Amino acid sequence: MTASRGQWIAVAIILTILGGALTIGVALSDDLFPVAVGSRAPDFRAVNIASGDTVELADYEGEVVLLNIWATWCAPCRQEMPSMERLYQELGPEGLKVVAISVDDLGQGIVQEFVDEFDLTFEILHDESQKVELTYQTTGLPESFVIDRHGVIVKKEIGAVEWDLPAQQALVRRLLGVDAEEASQHD
Repeated sequence: MTASRGQWIAVAIILTILGGALTIGVALSDDLFPVAVGSRAPDFRAVNIASGDTVELADYEGEVVLLNIWATWCAPCRQEMPSMERLYQELGPEGLKVVAISVDDLGQGIVQEFVDEFDLTFEILHDESQKVELTYQTTGLPESFVIDRHGVIVKKEIGAVEWDLPAQQALVRRLLGVDAEEASQHD
């Protein structure tokens, strides 16, 4: 009976150690699994302000996505939005999905005013809970992620970017499988 009791104590100790290790692993998961170039893009949930539907990353499976996390009060966000619209106008017809997730906490009305002011035609989502910032481990606004057809992050940008510059367009064209010469023949 004593040997059996000792075995159960040993099992309890091992389970406690494993449970503690699991807890620490979950707590450090951001450090263990950073959201970076080469990693799978994590899922998110946000509301499409045009339709009211809840959207998640899986809805864009197989697509090339420029995912932008922003807010209406963010000056650099305001600076980069026109270039994102121009990139979308150029490469949206080729299959690029531009998905901009607002983290404003003042409701969808203020986001819609921003969309109207800048005449944005790409998908605008709203995450009032701001969970997408934690999920994507952002350090500020705006932050953008170019995601390939396999759901892998191929580019991460912190701060405002001129998205319609030739280098940005070349990356997106490559991911879309669109040749620049071929695209200019369609114009």
